[in-house]
Amino acid sequence: MKQICLVFIFLLIRVLSIAQTIQDSFARGREPDRDLEKSMDSLLSSQFTPKEPGISVLVAQNGQIVYKKAFGCANLELNVPLDTGMVFNLASITKQFTAVAVLQLVEKNEISLYDSLQKFIPEFPSKGHTITIEHLLTHTSGIKDYLRLDYDAQNIERWDFTPKQLIDSFKNYPLDFIPGTRFSYSNSGYFLLGYIIERVSGKRYQSYIVDNLLNPLGLTHTYFDSDGSIIPGRANGYRKSSAGFKNAEYWSPTIEYAAGGLISSASDLLKWNNGLHAYQLLKKETLQKAFTPFRLTNGTTTDYGYGWYVKTTNNIRSIEHEGGMPGFKTNEIYYPAEDLFIVILCNGGFAPIDELSAEISIIALGKPLQSDVKVDPKILDKYVGAYKLSIDTNRTITIQRVRDRLIAVVSTTQKIPLLFLSKTNFQFKNMLGVSGEFVVEEGKVTKFYVNQNGRYEWIKTK
Repeated sequence: MKQICLVFIFLLIRVLSIAQTIQDSFARGREPDRDLEKSMDSLLSSQFTPKEPGISVLVAQNGQIVYKKAFGCANLELNVPLDTGMVFNLASITKQFTAVAVLQLVEKNEISLYDSLQKFIPEFPSKGHTITIEHLLTHTSGIKDYLRLDYDAQNIERWDFTPKQLIDSFKNYPLDFIPGTRFSYSNSGYFLLGYIIERVSGKRYQSYIVDNLLNPLGLTHTYFDSDGSIIPGRANGYRKSSAGFKNAEYWSPTIEYAAGGLISSASDLLKWNNGLHAYQLLKKETLQKAFTPFRLTNGTTTDYGYGWYVKTTNNIRSIEHEGGMPGFKTNEIYYPAEDLFIVILCNGGFAPIDELSAEISIIALGKPLQSDVKVDPKILDKYVGAYKLSIDTNRTITIQRVRDRLIAVVSTTQKIPLLFLSKTNFQFKNMLGVSGEFVVEEGKVTKFYVNQNGRYEWIKTK
């Protein structure tokens, strides 16, 4: 949920006019005409100027590049422009590499998805419940996210840790919920998986990834960050303040590890996606299981498999993952039915990655991903009010009406338009795969539900 880009409105109108041309080009299996390039250039050049942190974008159809360009600046101090061959911190896109490594060990019968965490890390307290490898892969373990904990020490993200030391820092916290009953995105699960890979393989996590994933696919521009290391072609990361752009805060590479420690280029990520779908690293049935949304114990399906989000928007299925850390925002999206792959790498931690992803996908697919049904303003007025999340009453959303549209106000900087599918069902604009539904009981609006990795109830309070 990030700031909404006004350019989306212009682009949606433009896309509708060129959609059939682009779609016909893809269907014929040839490089699309220049309308795709012109629309992409128009979008990206309007948001990323030569004097600001920028973006590298790659679009591939049937495994072949149809668009690859960079806009903006890689190093503001030296005035170095971004180049498509440059590498960026991937942050959480790293998780799919960790997941594939675990699944390789599963295929070798060295790990079972249903093994307990304690089988490999016996010093990690069980807390009265079985936490499985599958729970760690699917963010359903209930283990608290170590990046969200309040530590007594200052600037702990700058410290260097061994994997065991960092695990010791969060292992004694209570679970947030019984494993398998809820989805809650947690970097801790993937950090633990990295350590399990080490204990099972006898190699450092980084060495296993290089030997078994990067080298077999020829990913020569993919690296692990390490303190003080020289990374060829690395883009600098930036943040934005009221005084202008600043260098991003430093994080020790040991903090990121198996949850977010890789650095790569757009072209290497295309090699990665092509190699996966050619079954060079995993068997077909294993990869398909990784792309299957996990089902909670109550039967609710999440939109996360093993290392990837799996979403469906307007009957278009996507397999994807975002990444974010100080100075960088990234996204990787694969539309399997269209065999369309998109990479977005930004060296500004403030980049509106959700909106960019939606806008770029709309242009590349040649069709809109979200609908918007007009609803009577009198009905909209009934939905206006304040709502609290039933499982965490400290979290609130205010629904406001601005002319003929509802806006979800999460904070002073997070205001998200609602797009209606019917009188009661809606989507959040540019948040693909997230839907909601207002509930009317005895003529009064009492709540709404949000479907995102489970079903979340928001109670109307006024």
